[in-house]
Amino acid sequence: MSSAGNSGAGGFLSEKKNEPEGRSWLPWVIAGLVVVVALAGMLLSSHRDRAAQRAEEASQTPDAYASHISIGNLQMSEATNFAGGKVTYVDGVITNKGDKTVTGVNVLVTFNNDIAEPPQQSPMPLTLIRTREPYVDIEPVSAEPLKPGDSHEFRLIFDHVSPTWNQQYPAIQPIRVQTR
Repeated sequence: MSSAGNSGAGGFLSEKKNEPEGRSWLPWVIAGLVVVVALAGMLLSSHRDRAAQRAEEASQTPDAYASHISIGNLQMSEATNFAGGKVTYVDGVITNKGDKTVTGVNVLVTFNNDIAEPPQQSPMPLTLIRTREPYVDIEPVSAEPLKPGDSHEFRLIFDHVSPTWNQQYPAIQPIRVQTR
């Protein structure tokens, strides 16, 4: 008794399996590698540029107009971000004691340790507090330039502070001041 399904001529019980045509994953792998290399290159370049800028700002003397900028009434706070990390905030008041309108300020923030050595120096742009309700919103100084004699609240945000920091208020020195 012979069955047509067992004949090996392509019946459903035949030995030959229907396999999809082979796809080459090589183009996808190459494209993925190109994207990863491009992203790594951009990150590395960005990191080098920021590190060079910070080193340059830290090593240079302050602008002449920096002596007309007063920073005071410092307050600090900490919060936990969504990733579980600690964020440190330094709030204060900046005052323009000069005769020009200030459109930008970069400061050098120094967190000292117990033997008064600076374990962390961070050059960064100073940002003004725009609103406090329903949350603190910040903006660059250029959004609300400081006229001569004006004062405004500011906020500096740090995602990382050195663990050897002595928990005292950091020193904040204006180093670059843009005026008009």
